[in-house]
Amino acid sequence: MKDLFIFMRRFAAPYKWNIAGSVLFNFLTMGLTVFSFAFIMPILRILFNLDTTSYVWQDWDSGQFQDVLINNFYWWVTQIIGRVGATATLALMACALIVATLLKVLAAYFSDYCVIPMRNGVVTDIRNQMYAKIVSLPIGFYTHERKGDIMSRLLGDVAEIEASVAASIAGLLKNPIQIVGYLFVMVVLSWKLTLFVFILLPIAGWIMGTVGKKLKVKSLAAQNMLGSILSTAEETIGGLKVVKAFNAEKHMEGVFDSQTDEYRRLSNSIQRRWSLAHPMSEFLGTIAVCIVLWFGGAIIISGETSIDAPGFIYYMVIFYSIINPAKELTKVGYTLRKGMAALQRIDKILDADNPIKDPSNPLNIPADLKDGASLSFNDVSFSYDGQRYVLKDINLEVKSGMTVALVGQSGSGKSTMVDLIPRFWDVVHGSVTVEGNPVGDYRIADLRSIMGIVNQEPILFNDTIFNNIAFGCPGATKKDVEEAAKIANAYEFILDTEKGFETLAGDRGARLSGGQRQRISIARAVLKNPPILILDEATSALDTESERLVQEALERLMKNRTTIVVAHRLSTIANADLICVLQEGKIVERGTHKELIAKNGVYKHLVEMQKLS
Repeated sequence: MKDLFIFMRRFAAPYKWNIAGSVLFNFLTMGLTVFSFAFIMPILRILFNLDTTSYVWQDWDSGQFQDVLINNFYWWVTQIIGRVGATATLALMACALIVATLLKVLAAYFSDYCVIPMRNGVVTDIRNQMYAKIVSLPIGFYTHERKGDIMSRLLGDVAEIEASVAASIAGLLKNPIQIVGYLFVMVVLSWKLTLFVFILLPIAGWIMGTVGKKLKVKSLAAQNMLGSILSTAEETIGGLKVVKAFNAEKHMEGVFDSQTDEYRRLSNSIQRRWSLAHPMSEFLGTIAVCIVLWFGGAIIISGETSIDAPGFIYYMVIFYSIINPAKELTKVGYTLRKGMAALQRIDKILDADNPIKDPSNPLNIPADLKDGASLSFNDVSFSYDGQRYVLKDINLEVKSGMTVALVGQSGSGKSTMVDLIPRFWDVVHGSVTVEGNPVGDYRIADLRSIMGIVNQEPILFNDTIFNNIAFGCPGATKKDVEEAAKIANAYEFILDTEKGFETLAGDRGARLSGGQRQRISIARAVLKNPPILILDEATSALDTESERLVQEALERLMKNRTTIVVAHRLSTIANADLICVLQEGKIVERGTHKELIAKNGVYKHLVEMQKLS
């Protein structure tokens, strides 16, 4: 139960008025329930001549309030019976009971009415917090996590929270109030019997807890396995061409079947334990009722208590009424274990540390960067794992408006180097500066706002072409988007699509060709109009015709900007102001195309290799 209180403190605080309203209506429900039973029992005693006492009206200050209240109520009932008769009185009492029951069920309804916005709100808040954390975490976090498992946490685990923990909150607000209220009435009726009940119920609770204590462990294992299943499905769909090309369908089916079979086994175990909760609680409740019935009857027969037979019947009615909220409270313990297992997986996302942070006293980006911005790498070294360095002692000065190309073999550190500029990663040693200040001195959002990035694999969203171009520029007009498309050599083919700019690009741009996707991503960068442009092998995956169109678009885009180009095809960067050749994380050569050819070194060797290919 401690876990649930921690959960409520973390997520339910904004809904304190919902909680207060639910508690209030639960008290009303409990009071009306007790009143309904207390109201009918003395009436039946008088109607069926179980009580032959002659009652007279007493002043309210003539004795203890409880005794005077009961006496005057009995006197009032006898007066009604004397005036209208027993049958009519019984009808009146039945109507009164109906009204009391109506008020009770209305109070119960409004109790749930108050809880529902809190329950759904808590789940929505958790899902929103998770999504916000997912998009804020650095790229490095996802090198160790599987996308399918993250999706499982965002969808499956949050749904488990909704079905278990959020549902348990309603039970926690209702059942303890009912139990305490019923116990109070029981103590008033007979403290001896209630003391016996206090000894009996914890024994039953201990038995139930013993059965359910392994539920959290098994639930955690099942949710981890569900994450693996979703990861396998996501990887299979994403790599379906490879699966089919290597005739690996049966292999992937075997992997998937083994995972689903393990999930089935865990689910069977969890659901069997869960199904055991209701019959066991009902059986233990029946045993408790029988024991109390025997014990109470015995002390009444022996005359050791002031409670009489009708009072004992009322006591048993109240005691039986306490069984259901006690069972529900036990089920809260079961559901809570499942929910806490889901919350443990969710917290792995929510509690993940983000090392890429804004500075406490950030600098402002200079307002006038019409001709680009200056960049520099100063003794920069970087390692992904803290052991093997991908970049070693990099020094590079890039003046405003320059075009600098980074070339080298795969794995030489080119893409890593450009990823340090927008702080996708932070340097281990040295510094990367923009306009003379380390990139870590600026707000991350401000730093990235002056940069446009075009990657080798264009990332498009399953939205219209217009919205893909205007992505990140919510105030863009139709004219702005069309002008950006013209500069990117994308305007003509967009008009040829089914709905023009309102055509859906498909999942990851699947309805467009590679060259079309790349030109739309260039149009997106054009619309942003960034002082710094990063081109990470933007033409390497294109055919000759597409490459020509994309290269023309890039040349327009690169005017009056500082441009860093990661190049695979060296013919595309012959006009760069500076070419840096990377090898094993170091800059081994630098200069213009003509200067590097004249050196007859690594760069010339790369150019000759491409000519041969």
